[in-house]
Amino acid sequence: MKRKSKLRKYIISKSIRSQFACIFIGLMAGTTLLCLLVNNVFLGQYYIRSKTEVIFDAYGAIRQAANSDSYSSEEFQRELGNVCSKYNITVYVMDANSRVKYVSRNGGALLEQRLIGYVFGFPMDTVRVIENGEDYSLQMTGTEGDEYLEMYGRLNSGISFIMRTPIESIRESAKIANRFFAYVGCIGTIAGGLIIWFVSRKITKPILELNRISERMVHLDFEAKYQGSANNEIDLLGENINKLSTSLERSISELKTANNELQKDIEKREKMDEMRREFLSNVSHELKTPIALIQGYAEGLQEGINDDPESRVYYCEVIVDEATKMNHMVKKLLTLNQLEFGNEVVSMERFDITTLIRNYIQSAAILTRQDQIEVRMDTTAPIYVWSDEFKTEEVFMNYFTNAVNHCEGEKIIDIKLIPKDGKVRVCVFNTGKPIPEDAIEHIWEKFYKVDKARTREYGGSGVGLSIVKAIMESLNQDYGVENYTNGVMFWFELEGIAL
Repeated sequence: MKRKSKLRKYIISKSIRSQFACIFIGLMAGTTLLCLLVNNVFLGQYYIRSKTEVIFDAYGAIRQAANSDSYSSEEFQRELGNVCSKYNITVYVMDANSRVKYVSRNGGALLEQRLIGYVFGFPMDTVRVIENGEDYSLQMTGTEGDEYLEMYGRLNSGISFIMRTPIESIRESAKIANRFFAYVGCIGTIAGGLIIWFVSRKITKPILELNRISERMVHLDFEAKYQGSANNEIDLLGENINKLSTSLERSISELKTANNELQKDIEKREKMDEMRREFLSNVSHELKTPIALIQGYAEGLQEGINDDPESRVYYCEVIVDEATKMNHMVKKLLTLNQLEFGNEVVSMERFDITTLIRNYIQSAAILTRQDQIEVRMDTTAPIYVWSDEFKTEEVFMNYFTNAVNHCEGEKIIDIKLIPKDGKVRVCVFNTGKPIPEDAIEHIWEKFYKVDKARTREYGGSGVGLSIVKAIMESLNQDYGVENYTNGVMFWFELEGIAL
């Protein structure tokens, strides 16, 4: 948990919102610094170039006025006056006779001596020539801190002129502009960073929502869906996330279903293999004794151990009896195997179970009379049930045969049909010894015998109650056994009602 918390804090510190703000602030600061650098390096030169262009414009106006002798015109005076006042340029113009043709109001008269000095070749101060033309010279004059951009010349018409503008004011203006720009850039960077921090929340909020949805998807929770209405790329991503969530949920559901079915198939296969092994083991065990008897008596007959007819008849009777028992047991095992492996189809039909039981008791009367057993059944009214008639008769037959084989004492078999809550309980009671408590939970198992010697005596196989269990489970109905002081009662239930 601690590691996850640290990881989450690290991710938050590297969030898109923070990155947006950092990138924007970095770009703004970088742009501001670049502009300051460009201003410091090139702004002064740009100002000087701009001033030079203005001086050349004024030079053009002076030259045009010299050609047309329009110095006294109002248009020339206004045009040059506007240039001088707007760009802080001082101008002085005179003719060949040293008469003033034009002088600017911002100190043009002070340039008279400089112009005369240039005309007569008297150097005034430090000069750095920038450009020499046919009738003009552009130069830098003065010392550091008091420099001027200056142009003087003498036209073919005899007109001499001089004009200049201070450079220091240009540099000072550049410094002021740079300082102001720095302040504005800093304020703009901070304000922009704050604005982008809050504005970026609108962008990062749906991204965080998508992250939350994807995190829930990691834990196989597909209930959360993206709900966006910005109609942009993030919404398209959200729609695809929703489709992915639905697809994953469906695929995982199918996989779980398939896995569950596969698990059932594996368990069923393992159960079938276990049942097959158990079946083979039990069959081998149960058939071993009758096969040994048949083999022994057959070898006795073959070797003529007893030559008298009665002994041979006895040997043959034993062989036939054991073979009959084996045949009977094999049939029961095949029936049980079909029931347990689900190969038998349950055919539900409505029939009178009273009639079915009475018919079976009548057919088995020879067995009960032979063992001097009294069979009681008070119910005579029809009771209709829903079940598989053949399988129901098989269940009753196993109960009744089991009762006959274990009937002792008063030798009474009592059969009752008890309707209750839409069902009918069929009870088969026989007098005799109760089943030991530790054996009750095992009597439904294949080949389990409570009294092996007695079971062997009447030829029991130990699979009758296993057949009952398999049939009743295929019918999804209840069955059971109850001990009494004077006997045992087996019962099973079916859907039905008495008329």
